[in-house]
Amino acid sequence: MGQLVDLPALTHIVARERARGRRIALANGVFDLFHVGHVRYLAAARREADILIVAVNDDDSVRALKGVGRPLMTAADRAEIVAGFRGVDYVVIFRGTTVTELLETLHPDVHCKGTDYTADTVPERDVVRRYGGRTAIVGDPKDHATRDLIARVRALSE
Repeated sequence: MGQLVDLPALTHIVARERARGRRIALANGVFDLFHVGHVRYLAAARREADILIVAVNDDDSVRALKGVGRPLMTAADRAEIVAGFRGVDYVVIFRGTTVTELLETLHPDVHCKGTDYTADTVPERDVVRRYGGRTAIVGDPKDHATRDLIARVRALSE
């Protein structure tokens, strides 16, 4: 099971793991209502490195990104669920709509993004290039969306 940590602790963990010669991957997302796309994304991100860190958006950033009524679960709950996935080593909750600060602080070897992006559309791509990291587009096609699940549940309850 993965461990929920804050950024100062994660900074030390990354330094220790890197000193051991381990490669670090960072994946991120809202993870508000889990579906098979999330599972496949996390599994694919895990294959990119020895250590997988998953950054979960805080509640304020989810509201900014997804709108009224979101998130469905608190950041703490979402982070705990992510930590329970096989292959996830560490989970951190972050502020803001991008993981730029985490990338600039941690310099993971690989920044993993879902297939709703291309290497050229990842918002943090220039940050990753600047420090010499690699961006990997991972997971299955974006055929799954939390908003679609929410709509289906709402339709069933009407």
